[in-house]
Amino acid sequence: MAKQAKNTGRHWYVIHTYSGYEDAVKEALLQRIESLNMEDLIFDVVVPKEKQIVMKKGEPKQEERKIFPGYVLVDMIVTDDSWYVVRNTPNVTGFVGSGTIPVPVSIDEWLHVQKRMGKSEPKFKIDFSVSDNVVILDGPFANYEGMINKVDEEKGKVKVMITIFGRETPVELDFTQVKKK
Repeated sequence: MAKQAKNTGRHWYVIHTYSGYEDAVKEALLQRIESLNMEDLIFDVVVPKEKQIVMKKGEPKQEERKIFPGYVLVDMIVTDDSWYVVRNTPNVTGFVGSGTIPVPVSIDEWLHVQKRMGKSEPKFKIDFSVSDNVVILDGPFANYEGMINKVDEEKGKVKVMITIFGRETPVELDFTQVKKK
């Protein structure tokens, strides 16, 4: 069989799983692909994840979080056999699409998912909002109290209004430098 014929109809598809079972579905599907000799029809299985920085016990920690909880992406050529293998993997509830016909992920959607997964800089998960009262933990303004004026999730920064010499002054801080009162 020519390589071109093998790749005809190859697309990324989304399968729905029970929430929390995405990694187990990936592992089970990879085992089924190997044991049922489906390598010519099912090429890759991905649980889209991105890195985030979250606060745990007052310390910033880097974690991987699922971008789409309850969903797994599969690179495959849909045939009756490949559909059956994926659909009957434990904890898979079905393909995303109309009825029983899987709908492939568009090129733009796939590029967007790859971009989110490939970010080397972790995103910040900030649980602060504008007008939250906070205490500054370190730096020249340690122990000052203030109110959040602006939140920049991309940079992991917050702007806090503090009172210095009777005047309100904005101070830009890393989100790890403040805590809610």
